[in-house]
Amino acid sequence: MDTRSILDQLIAFPTVSSAPNIALMEWVRDLLAGAGVTAVLIPDESGKKANLYAAIGPQDLPGVMLSGHTDVVPVEGQAWTKPPFQLTEADGRYYGRGACDMKGFVAAAIAAALAATKRDLKVPLHLALTYDEEVGCLGVRSLIDMLDRAPVRPLMCIVGEPTGMQVATGHKGKVALRATCTGREGHSALAPLALNALHLGADFLNAVRGLQAEVAEHGRRDGDYDVPYTTLHVGKFNGGVQVNIVPNQCVLDFEIRSLAQDDPEALIARLRQAAAEIVGRVSGDFPEAAITVERLWDYPGLGTPSEAKVVNFVKGLTGANGTIKVAFGTEGGLFSQRLGIPSVICGPGSMAQGHKPDEWVSLEQMGRCEAMLAALLDRLEAGI
Repeated sequence: MDTRSILDQLIAFPTVSSAPNIALMEWVRDLLAGAGVTAVLIPDESGKKANLYAAIGPQDLPGVMLSGHTDVVPVEGQAWTKPPFQLTEADGRYYGRGACDMKGFVAAAIAAALAATKRDLKVPLHLALTYDEEVGCLGVRSLIDMLDRAPVRPLMCIVGEPTGMQVATGHKGKVALRATCTGREGHSALAPLALNALHLGADFLNAVRGLQAEVAEHGRRDGDYDVPYTTLHVGKFNGGVQVNIVPNQCVLDFEIRSLAQDDPEALIARLRQAAAEIVGRVSGDFPEAAITVERLWDYPGLGTPSEAKVVNFVKGLTGANGTIKVAFGTEGGLFSQRLGIPSVICGPGSMAQGHKPDEWVSLEQMGRCEAMLAALLDRLEAGI
């Protein structure tokens, strides 16, 4: 099958992160099996989701890994003019949920794996497909555990997230956190006699904003990023039942996206101290008052040196002269930090088209991706 036919099939699987992806993975496994490739599925506890890993070529040598995730973000609430789970080709573009982020690359990688079976590879091609990347790079961790136990692990990795086919060497790390504020409920007519948890939450939110302002003005900077400093952001603020009840609980979900030079643990410690000070101002009258800060999940940043072998290798495949860093996170940081596999990000399309209605990737970008992977197969056949 060619890349377009594979992409048509992949988009037809509605693999939103909240839904199973096992049918897609079984389809890929069977497609590879038809070409003589044994792919391993690594299911989650439910059996409804899985990672996929395959190697084509010499099985006892390290090779080049192509990495992509198969989950996509939801389409609800978006004004699509084209069917989201059906490939539409128009205006020099492929439309469909995941076309850009990142089933376009996954389709090209699968097509390259099929083509590799007809080549005499001296160095193997590895294919790694994962689930639940969009909700915190969660699924890939069982694949990493498998590779950590394997006698041979990949020599280097290309993560095919959309970079406009530029070679990206870095992204920020992320920690997702939750602050739970506990107050004392009461009737709103007697509000001063209760402790409004929303007010505690508002004070904590202001602490987050204050720390962000401090980091933006005085913190470390990396000019390769659009936002050159570590960011703190509150994404959810929930609490209350109805207007005549003073709420006794409020929950804030927030995140820290940190530069490689910054320590997110130090920032978390600052916020926990701020929470303690907020509670300390009211605990004499309300001993049950509390603000607890817990980590939900995290992934490390990626910071591959510009002179690394993987960087020069992929630049040679694409013809790129320079490198970039990207604002969004990827699984590359986990491959690099957990397994020591040097990684870069390079894939078709732009994240400006991702997560939006009528998501698309251009045929031109897909053609450049296919050319990169064809050049990769030439290098693997030549022995790199």
